[in-house]
Amino acid sequence: MEAARHYRLTRVRDQLRRHGISAMLLYDPVNIRYATDASNMQVWTAHNPSRYALIFAEGPVILWEFHNCEHLCAHLETIDEVRGAINWGYFGAGPRVEEKARQWAAEIADLLRHHGSDRPRLAVDRLDPQGAAALSAESIDLIQGQPLMEQARAIKSAEELELIRWTIRVAERGIQRMHDELRPGMAENELWAWLHFENVRHGGEWLETRLLASGPRTNPWMQECSDRVMQEGELIAFDADLIGPYGYCADISRTWTVGHVPPSDAQRRLYLLAYEQLQHNMALLRPGLGFREFSEKSWPIPTEYHPNRYCCVAHGVGLADEYPAIAHPGPDWSSSGYDGVFEEHMTVCVESYIGAPNGQEGVKLEEQVLITRHGCEPLSRYPLETDWLN
Repeated sequence: MEAARHYRLTRVRDQLRRHGISAMLLYDPVNIRYATDASNMQVWTAHNPSRYALIFAEGPVILWEFHNCEHLCAHLETIDEVRGAINWGYFGAGPRVEEKARQWAAEIADLLRHHGSDRPRLAVDRLDPQGAAALSAESIDLIQGQPLMEQARAIKSAEELELIRWTIRVAERGIQRMHDELRPGMAENELWAWLHFENVRHGGEWLETRLLASGPRTNPWMQECSDRVMQEGELIAFDADLIGPYGYCADISRTWTVGHVPPSDAQRRLYLLAYEQLQHNMALLRPGLGFREFSEKSWPIPTEYHPNRYCCVAHGVGLADEYPAIAHPGPDWSSSGYDGVFEEHMTVCVESYIGAPNGQEGVKLEEQVLITRHGCEPLSRYPLETDWLN
């Protein structure tokens, strides 16, 4: 962890130096975790902005922690100073928001001038309007910081990859437990609980989504798990989206039949197409491949299934879903695609969903892979249903 922390902080500071920015102010708890490894109520602070960090390109790392939580990061060599946070959100400040925001901005401005210049450039990942106005009133030039953090997080060190592999092993234990417990007559929520259970018992943290569906709820995709009782022979599909030990993400999708009975011909065809899409697109990945070229060469989704396509062909992953997100070719690329280049040591999730509009069921598959000098390496060892392909 010490080597991973040093690497990640260096990546952030390299981005600041490259863009001529004095410092970065972080509110997103995942970004704070990446830069400092400090973790505290990650889900709660994602919607209650009550802790933040200031990373100087040339200077200290200062963390403002939630009330009486300074002791939580005493072991971290990445943090030079811990202060008590000023909560100027409405939940914490009520009608005193403007007053508290000015107090908060004055403290930030004083530190920037002490360690930087009279007109500092400050990158910020997330900020409400009152905070932006208060910092601007202190003659601070604000820069959008999230692009810098996404670029920093994109390339993984050897130590990070070991942590990611361990998280995937934990996710696979949860997936295997789901596989073993799955039986007709149980509710979707009951099955999903086993993934939570195995994640937490192995030091994991939370699940980003609740994407598990069975039978007719597998089409269209993106339906969250419910109290629906599953019937033998139906498809059951899920997307793990698991934040495991040390805050890293395991993002793997599988589809089975309830009761693990042989699939019907219709189910087998859906699975075969999803499998083909996954394998074709994984085979394309290599360092130096452009995002646009990857999109253009990606598996052509049959017209019948195109309307229900997944939202992207592939996306980056690390502490959570990350840059890049690769749009499908054609209209999707025109509306939301952007170019770039795959690099060695990126970790990427390759996506597939096959289900026709108004179809009875659908198949969701996803593999998490590492971009290597020779192509891509699957990071998950959990098997696909290859005996369905004949």
